[in-house]
Amino acid sequence: MSSTTIEQARQRTGRMLGSEAIIRSLEAEGVEICWGIPGGAILPLYDAFMAIDHSIEHVLVRHEQGAGHMAQGYARATGNVGVCIATSGPGATNLVTPIADAFLDSTPLVAITGQVPTHLIGTDAFQEADITGIVMPIVKHSFLVQRAEDIPKAIHEAFHIASTGRPGPVLVDIPKDLQLTEIDFAYVEAVDLPGYSAEFPRQLDGVDAAAELIAQARKPVLYVGGGVINGEGSDDLILLAEALQVPVTTTLLAKGAFPDSHPLSVQMPGMHGSKYANWTIHRSDLLITVGARFDDRVTGKLDAFAPGAKIIHFDIDPAEISKNRTADVALIGELRTTLPALRDAVLARADNAERQEQQGDWLRDVQGWRRDNPFRYKKGEKLKPQYVIEAFGKALKGKDAIWVTGVGQHQMWAAQFLSIDGPRRWLTSGGLGTMGFGVPAAIGAQQGCPDAYVVNFDGDGCFQMTLQELATAVCYDVPVIHAVMNNGWLGMVRQWQELFHGERYSETNLFGTIPDFVKLADAYGCLALRAETEAEVDAVVAEAIAARRPTVIDFRIDHEEKVYPMVPSGAASHEMIDQAWDNDWIEEGV
Repeated sequence: MSSTTIEQARQRTGRMLGSEAIIRSLEAEGVEICWGIPGGAILPLYDAFMAIDHSIEHVLVRHEQGAGHMAQGYARATGNVGVCIATSGPGATNLVTPIADAFLDSTPLVAITGQVPTHLIGTDAFQEADITGIVMPIVKHSFLVQRAEDIPKAIHEAFHIASTGRPGPVLVDIPKDLQLTEIDFAYVEAVDLPGYSAEFPRQLDGVDAAAELIAQARKPVLYVGGGVINGEGSDDLILLAEALQVPVTTTLLAKGAFPDSHPLSVQMPGMHGSKYANWTIHRSDLLITVGARFDDRVTGKLDAFAPGAKIIHFDIDPAEISKNRTADVALIGELRTTLPALRDAVLARADNAERQEQQGDWLRDVQGWRRDNPFRYKKGEKLKPQYVIEAFGKALKGKDAIWVTGVGQHQMWAAQFLSIDGPRRWLTSGGLGTMGFGVPAAIGAQQGCPDAYVVNFDGDGCFQMTLQELATAVCYDVPVIHAVMNNGWLGMVRQWQELFHGERYSETNLFGTIPDFVKLADAYGCLALRAETEAEVDAVVAEAIAARRPTVIDFRIDHEEKVYPMVPSGAASHEMIDQAWDNDWIEEGV
């Protein structure tokens, strides 16, 4: 929606039902698309979608979880707030998973739910659930609207909270009778939220101290998290890294925040990260932590993570500072302010050239580790998933591509073997690790970025959790390519069972031919393809890319293939299990 249209929407006034006020409020917030499914307590809103003229596209999903993940995919790909809608009771509770996912991955989301009429609240009425209470630990805030006149204010404040500071989900619960009540509508510009502030002072007291730590360090590294993407800080990060000439490691959610192809990049650390990223962090004497939260999948055994390093911690959320690892210097605020400030302070120092010379051997060591220890796999008679991922990467090289994944082995293979050089082009579920994220998130991303090529790498387990949304893709002509890595197992769980549970494969065999994904995809109206050998891969990838229609490719991959390197649970991040043809255990690595 253009800024002129938004301004016109904000100037609208008049007498209307609460249901129309919801739509007018969404228009005033610039919403162009939302995802949902109707039900009794939200029916007045859906009636208004049909009864009045408005500028919002509503996408009918097949399950409320799909609506939430589509809104997430849209938000992550565009940077805008995603909007999902559900009815009361089971409709609202089906949104809990995407709301929790958005909370842990700091995704701006507004969920609007219907509620039973106000006089029935608390009576255990049909399809009543205390959704504001249920989501309390997993939202930035939730509203139970109690007066129809408060609908515009609640929605405006929800968008403000979701999109400012550290982004996150907000829920607005609106009883059915308030949707049917007439009010005098006027858009409310003011925000009155005692106790909430997203304004950060421009006091950068820690900048000089941070610059001094950098000058003293001999083995510094930039440890970058998803907050860089949320904070639109990628350009400033690149400038800082190039000014410092230090290696840069990016977490799973930060992939693309710093170009994978950049000479300073050492890519992803953690449980399935690169050897060289984990070695770099382990040997460092200074972690310049930017928008990362020392997640356990990165750190492994926390007290063995970068044991000799001091910590500079950039974050917009004061609660993250020293939560898991004590910061020696904290820089709290928007990265667009703090990153340039540190860069300027470093460049202004008289000893900057001397610093770079003294740190040069460290950078050369790290670059050598990367050169000598790439991600790799062994080809064989059976189709390898890494080969499939590389084939897509080559086929879409130079094009605007958005890569989405579910959760599991395929997620890690994609993170390892895709090279991504820009933000918001890699979407995955990080903190919650939600199987089923891929299909709907890819649809939402494609609808937000219609000109991009969107590919969802999924596993046969993940895919079956939300594949009903193929109907949504077909009905709305959303040309996502779903590349299903079909190994017939819950692959990541099987890997753990093989390595750590005596090969007792308890309830992980999915039987790779049930269902037949080609027949299933064809029944939904998708282009349905299959590849079982390397020789077949390039042709199906090319056909899928050329078709520009909803597509499912069933890749029958080697079910014994595992994700390496791997840091076992409870181990330090530099203690990695590697491929069988290499050392079984690599403790120091160099």
